[in-house]
Amino acid sequence: MKALVLQDDRSLRLTHRRQPQVTAPDDVVVRVAQTGFCGTDRGVLLGRFPAVPGVVMGHEAVGEVVEVGAGVTTLRPGDRVAANPTLYCGLCSWCRRGALNFCLHKAGNEIGIDRDGAFAEYLRLEERFLHPLPSGMSYDRAVLVEPLACVMNNLEAARLRTADEVVVLGGGPIGVLVALLADHAGARARLAEPDPYRRAAAQTYFAGIPGCAVTVTEPDRIAARSASLVVDTVGALLDRACDIADNLGRVVVMGFHDKATATLRPLDVLQRGLTVIGAGDYNSLIFVRAVELARHLPLEGIVTHHVRLDDFTDALDTLGIAPGAPRPYTGMKVVITTGGGR
Repeated sequence: MKALVLQDDRSLRLTHRRQPQVTAPDDVVVRVAQTGFCGTDRGVLLGRFPAVPGVVMGHEAVGEVVEVGAGVTTLRPGDRVAANPTLYCGLCSWCRRGALNFCLHKAGNEIGIDRDGAFAEYLRLEERFLHPLPSGMSYDRAVLVEPLACVMNNLEAARLRTADEVVVLGGGPIGVLVALLADHAGARARLAEPDPYRRAAAQTYFAGIPGCAVTVTEPDRIAARSASLVVDTVGALLDRACDIADNLGRVVVMGFHDKATATLRPLDVLQRGLTVIGAGDYNSLIFVRAVELARHLPLEGIVTHHVRLDDFTDALDTLGIAPGAPRPYTGMKVVITTGGGR
C-alpha cells in the first residue's frame, strides 16, 4: 500500500508498505478514506514536536472496515468509522483510575508519532479505538471528530461558562473549533489570528453559521485584561495569554510546541488570581461524546482542501511548509484522501 513516512531529516516520503493484516482477535483493518493534516503533524515536520523517523504519520482518520479479528463483536466489514488515536492499555494504575489519557504504556502506541498511522491506504487498530459513524455523517464532518474531542477536553478543563469572555489565540482549525464551541455554549468568543488568509477563512466560516457571533480579529486588537478565559492554541503564547486574561482569569495552554518557553512571574499569578491550565491529551471516554456532538455542528465547512496521497506535497505547500522558502497559508483544514469519498 502507499504510505507517507517520516524521514530522518523530518521530511515526508511516499513509500510502499505491506498492507496491515489482522493478527490479533481484536484487530480491525480499515480502508482509510481521509486523514486530517493536524497542527501536530505540521509541528513534527517543522521540528517543534518529536516523532520517530520511519513511522507512517497521520492520526485524524476516518474510513471503512474491511477486515475484523475473530474476537471483534461491535464492527463488521462495510462499517464507516472514526479512529480514536489516543490509545490506552486499560490496566495500568492511571487507566484503572479512569485517567486513560495518562496511560503508562503510551510508548510505541502514539499513532502517527511512534506507531504507524493513517497517512496510508490502510490502518490496523484495536476494536475499542474505532467508533461507528452516525448514518449520513459525511467523512468531511467526521474527520473533524478527533480535533473536536481535543477541544472538548480543553474547554471542559477550563470550566467554560456562558458568561465567559473568551479569547482564542490562533485561527487554525483547532482555534476555529474552540471559538465555535465557546459560541455554541453561549459564551462571547473572539478569535485572534495574524495570518490574513486564515483570518478571512475563519470570518467566512462563522458568517455562514446561523446565529454564530464569533468575532475574528488581529492579535494586536485584543486588549489586555479583556477576557475571563484565554485559550492558546499555538502553544507558544503563554505570556501573551496571561496579559489578555483579566483578574481571576483562566489560561489554557493547548497547542503542542516542544521548543516554546515562557516567562511567567509567580507573583503575577498569585496577585491576579490567574489559573493556568494544561488539560493533556483527551480522555478517550470523551470521544464518543465528540461523535454525538459532531451531528449538530457544521464541521465540514472547516475543510478547505482534499489532497490525494500521491500529491501530498500540495498539502505541504498549502500549509506553508513545503521545502524551500516559507510560504503563507493558503488553506484551513487539509485532508489527505485515498479516494474513499466525502
